[in-house]
Parts: sequence; C-alpha cells; structure tokens
Amino acid sequence: MSKPRVAVVFGGRNSEHAVSLMGAGSVLEAIDKSKYEVIPIGIAQDGRWVLAASGQRFAIEEGELPEVDTSGAALALPSGEGTLVAYDAGSIPVELGSVDVVFPVMHGPFAEDGTIQGLLEMAGVRYVGSGVLASAVGMDKAYMKTVMAAAGLPVGRHVVVRDRDWRLDRERVLKEAEGLGWPVFVKPARAGSSQGISKAHDRAALEEAVEVARRHDPKVLIEAAIAGREIECAVLESFDDEPPGASMPGEVKIEGGQEFFDFEAKYFPDQMSLTVPADLPAEVAEQVRAMAVRAFEALECEGLARVDFFYTPEGTLVLNEINTMPGFTSLSVAPQLWAASGLSYPDLVDRLVQLALRRSPGLR
Repeated sequence: MSKPRVAVVFGGRNSEHAVSLMGAGSVLEAIDKSKYEVIPIGIAQDGRWVLAASGQRFAIEEGELPEVDTSGAALALPSGEGTLVAYDAGSIPVELGSVDVVFPVMHGPFAEDGTIQGLLEMAGVRYVGSGVLASAVGMDKAYMKTVMAAAGLPVGRHVVVRDRDWRLDRERVLKEAEGLGWPVFVKPARAGSSQGISKAHDRAALEEAVEVARRHDPKVLIEAAIAGREIECAVLESFDDEPPGASMPGEVKIEGGQEFFDFEAKYFPDQMSLTVPADLPAEVAEQVRAMAVRAFEALECEGLARVDFFYTPEGTLVLNEINTMPGFTSLSVAPQLWAASGLSYPDLVDRLVQLALRRSPGLR
C-alpha cells in the first residue's frame, strides 16, 4: 500500500508568517518519512501557494525572520478531490496527485481563523486541527470570551472596541476602558503571537495602544490587568470517542526583562522559561486540567489546543485564552507540555496526523 500523503502547509498572509515557518520546520524534521509521503507547501505573503524551494529557510538566523521562498513551482488545490496541481506561466498544469491530510502549521488571520479550514473543507481534504467554527471563535478573543463565559468558565473583565466605535464614539470607549482600572492590556482581537499588544497605564497611552492594535485588526480588545502567574495547559483529542486529554500544567515566566509576554519573549532565545509541572497545589493542577478540557469542548475543538490561565494570589483561576493552533516548534510551550507528560514531539506530530486521517471532511 502507498504511504499517506501529508501536505505540511506554512506561511500565510499575516504578521505571524515567520512563526508559522518556524513551527513547520520542526514538523518537517520530526514527521516519520518512512510512514508518510510529505509535501512541504508555502503560502507567500501575497497569497501564492508554492512547493517549498530546496533552499527554504525555516529558522531565525542572525535576527532575521524566515519567509516563504516563492521560487518553487506554483500550486493550486481544485475543489472536490484534494488533488494538487502545479503550474507555471506558459506551461501545461501538472497533477501532483491527491493529498490525504493537510497539516496547516499556520497562525493568525487568513490561516488559523477558519479561513484555510473552510478552503480545505471545500476541497474535500482532511486536515489537522479544529474545524471552521472552533478556529474562527478561538481566533476572535472577544467571541471566545463570550463562549467561555457561557460555558461557566471565568474570564477577565474587558471592553470590545469595534472599528465604528473607535471612529465615531471614541470618548465612550475611553470611559468604558477607564472603568476597568489601570493598567490595561490592549490587543488586536484577531491576532496572535503577542503581535500588536501594549500595556497602558493612562488615557494617553491607551489611545496610542488602540492605534497600534488597529494596525493589525480594526477590532480591538481592552482587558483589565490580572495579577497572577501564567499557567498553561495543552489539550489533545482522543481516539475512539474518549474524552480529550490534558497535559500537566506548566508555568511560563519572562526572563528577558520585558514588562509582559511579548513576541520577543516568546520567540527569541533565553527570553522565557517554562516549568513543568507548575508548582501548584494538586487540587489546583487538576482544576486547570479540567477547565482546559471544558474550554476545548465548549469550542468543539478538534486535534489540539493550548489553554492559558492566570492563577491569582487569592488562589483563583481565570481563563485568558485558547489557541486552536498553538506555537508548534519542538521548543514551543504546547509540545513541551506534552513531552513532559510522556508524549514526545515526533509522537505528537504522528498522533495529530492519525487523528486527521480518521476524521471525515464535511459536517460532523
């Protein structure tokens, strides 16, 4: 029998383009080539799909972020059969064969937000990770908090700022935000990897922070600061209709002197540390794991997710957010949580592909 064909897709049209490449490089290195036929596919910043060039760079080198090399053959994925077609200007399109599973190691808008999931559903292709709805809701922090609160999970106080609100009723928005108390965190509602996030201590800084966030997304979230330790827990779909499983909780700490967990702290060397298991009372650790699974199920996630919490000095847990396609290098938090829980990075990659192979495309 032929080996299943797995297309590892990376890049995308957003500010998390480089983060996607870093994760894809780890997946391509770890996936079992004796078990799967692997096709690396990049999506350029302008939206072009290409076969990965032989010289494609996936890592940060000398402070320079990687990006998709567009010198490879251009690709199309026609709807209905999951067949890849390579084409170049002036040449006859060539079928490269069907794809059994797409592993979209992608983050942010036009990728992790249900966009590529919808495209793959239209093409009739199985894929790793959550479906359209869970991906879209998980990406939109405002709607995510609404769903989590409806599921009985504690979320922090916040104000949602839509484009029209900011343009036409800015004074009302500022007053509502001031009601949260200082400081506040200002975020693009639909971005990740800490892109566009600022901490504001007064009104002037708040206005500037909203403008910074709006460069990434016209919809902005202003959150009350929550004192507490940052605790993270990974969740993984199970086989055979068993409930999802949760990893040991871990605690992330900033080591590079940043005021909060920003892009540099997440992705540059020696800027953060992860302690697994987190130093928590046993009952709190179990509560973290149970709440992470509840969050996973509330969004109807599939495949994997990482759920982030604050553990306050008063001993309470507050859900911060859920990531339906978390950072996925071998050194990222979710893979490290699973490694400490007994599931190695190569085995995690294999588990996700196997879960996707067992799932039928379409409504489920």
